[in-house]
Amino acid sequence: MILIDPPNVPSRGRMWSHLASDTSYEELHAFASRMGIPARGFDRDHYDVPAEVYDDMVAAGAVEVTSRVLVAALIAAGLRRRKGGAR
Repeated sequence: MILIDPPNVPSRGRMWSHLASDTSYEELHAFASRMGIPARGFDRDHYDVPAEVYDDMVAAGAVEVTSRVLVAALIAAGLRRRKGGAR
């Protein structure tokens, strides 16, 4: 399942959401590609997506969750990649 948290991270003059999969990176990359999210938006275990496309992601099937739920889903799936390479 593709998950998205609310756009609550400020950076570069915008607000950002995190887009992740609780299944596989392949599922995540395929969804991102279909939605036109550039590869440079991928950060270890999720894509950073601007608030302007949040509604489009949800309309395409991304499930709205809290940031805490998103991280818990990544951990439960064994997909969480922390900074510095630790898992």
